[in-house]
Amino acid sequence: MAARINTSIQNSLWLLNPLQNSRNLKATHFRTRFKFYQNLLSAPSSCSSSSSKRALFCSSASNFNSHDGGAATDPFVITTPLYYVNAAPHMGSAYTTIAADAIARFQRLLGKKVIFITGTDEHGEKIATAAAAQGSGPSEHCDNISEAYKTLWKDLDIAYDKFIRTTDPKHETIVKEFYSNVLANGDIYRADYEGLYCVNCEEYKDEKELLADNCCPIHLKPCASRKEDNYFFALSKYQRLLEETLTQNPGFVQPAFRLNEVQSWIKSGLKDFSISRASVEWGIPVPNDQKQTIYVWFDALLGYISALSENDEQPNLQTAVASGWPASLHLIGKDILRFHAVYWPAMLMSAGLKLPKMVFGHGFLTKDGMKMGKSLGNTLEPNELVQKFGSDPVRYFFLREVEFGSDGDYAEDRFINIVNAHLANTIGNLLNRTLGLLKKNCQSTLVVDSSAAAVGNAFKEKVEELVAKARNHYEELSLSSACEAVLEIGNAGNSYMDERAPWSLFKQGGASSDAAAKDLVLILEAMRIIAIALSPVTPRLSWRIYEQLGFPEDQFAAATWNETKWGGLKAGQVMAPPNPVFARIEQAIVNGEEEAPKKPVKSKKKIAQKVAEA
Repeated sequence: MAARINTSIQNSLWLLNPLQNSRNLKATHFRTRFKFYQNLLSAPSSCSSSSSKRALFCSSASNFNSHDGGAATDPFVITTPLYYVNAAPHMGSAYTTIAADAIARFQRLLGKKVIFITGTDEHGEKIATAAAAQGSGPSEHCDNISEAYKTLWKDLDIAYDKFIRTTDPKHETIVKEFYSNVLANGDIYRADYEGLYCVNCEEYKDEKELLADNCCPIHLKPCASRKEDNYFFALSKYQRLLEETLTQNPGFVQPAFRLNEVQSWIKSGLKDFSISRASVEWGIPVPNDQKQTIYVWFDALLGYISALSENDEQPNLQTAVASGWPASLHLIGKDILRFHAVYWPAMLMSAGLKLPKMVFGHGFLTKDGMKMGKSLGNTLEPNELVQKFGSDPVRYFFLREVEFGSDGDYAEDRFINIVNAHLANTIGNLLNRTLGLLKKNCQSTLVVDSSAAAVGNAFKEKVEELVAKARNHYEELSLSSACEAVLEIGNAGNSYMDERAPWSLFKQGGASSDAAAKDLVLILEAMRIIAIALSPVTPRLSWRIYEQLGFPEDQFAAATWNETKWGGLKAGQVMAPPNPVFARIEQAIVNGEEEAPKKPVKSKKKIAQKVAEA
């Protein structure tokens, strides 16, 4: 059934006086907009167009790592989606948040002020239904699931700065103000709507995008026919502007192939979308119509701004925006790309606000090459995974083995192989045997500065080259490649150890023994650099390495990327006694019967995967 919108003369008259205080609202709104655009036009723009809205988009959509992308004092604001609380956290949510945390930690290492925002989306029909199924009210249900997310984030060492819940009073205040601004701009109208609705997506669907029997292509469930009297956002009004600005700012949507998807959606024709629901009670009331609630996406997307509000201040849109907007990076799953790369920019344009600098849509996860689902009995529960293996292995595997932006697969045997080979063997064992030799032959004390030990030695140059690669990969959000570059430092250290055989040199005594002592300093300096460079991904392991090298915790906590420069270890520095920083995962421990996998671990390759919802 084709969706249709029928406006009426009554609706048109309603637009002339939509709010009781519309005159004052509009006066304030347009004074604000005039001042905003006046400031905008007085600033240099990176675009050739004279359109103030287009300049607004262009000036904010530059790559967040470019030197001209903003003032040095601008915060780096990174967001995960606000996760829907219809059910407990799943691995897809955990994956997004682990990636966001690694990016945030790297940006902090660069010395930037970081605001890492995550939270929960708690309104809508699906939430009320899920609560009723559990025999609880929506509020109690939201409290429980929101707390479950916070607990999981703690277990995964997620160092977020803001956790916003869409049921927070400050969020509701800002949503209503934003709605009123868009209304005053003439972009909200009332109409009848009839179409096919997916409850799980909380979205009306075009018939052409549905599968057989009107099934949603994401949730594989039939969409229901609905007819409602709702309020609509004039998305179609922004079609040309979105087309032009995306063409001029290809870095706005990443990876690049996601941009092609977004441009295809826009070119196929944008339709106005409903931003209220008459039949949903669990939501924020429409400011001018208490019989309707605001559509969950028009509500939840504002969480990225309301999160910036401080708890001790009276919330309003202007102060929230001044506290850090625009976001540097929205990190999302590809299934919600349309909302973030089409709906959200148009909404912000309407309200006269800057656009985020980048929207990055990553792929889905599969398990053993198959789509995950309860019916298949192959779900991957993040709580169970982190309790069984710990946070660092989980964080490392998914960031190292999944090419960021593409789909990825989890298989337990590969998980164990990768973690053992990379973290336990390449890194952990190298540190342990080096400290063992140092204790046996040098009383755990460094005989020379690492900078002096490296004079005329190519090993230092190799490490510096890999550190530069790692930084570049982090900046480009190539997290897997960043991990690989850091691991290569460990491989180089192991190769150097095997080539030099310091255990043999110590036995020879004299100058050979002195050379062996310097070799240990070189390898331990490389380990120190690994600890810093890998800390965005494995913060606990990195701290244990730093501790073994004799550093206090406060020095590790204050470390920046500058600490990856060669020369941190000094003569006379006493190392801790050797103690394994990462224990191998034994298969016998995992399932009680099998031995550790013996298959060799090859370098990461793309695995053919079926697209699955994470």
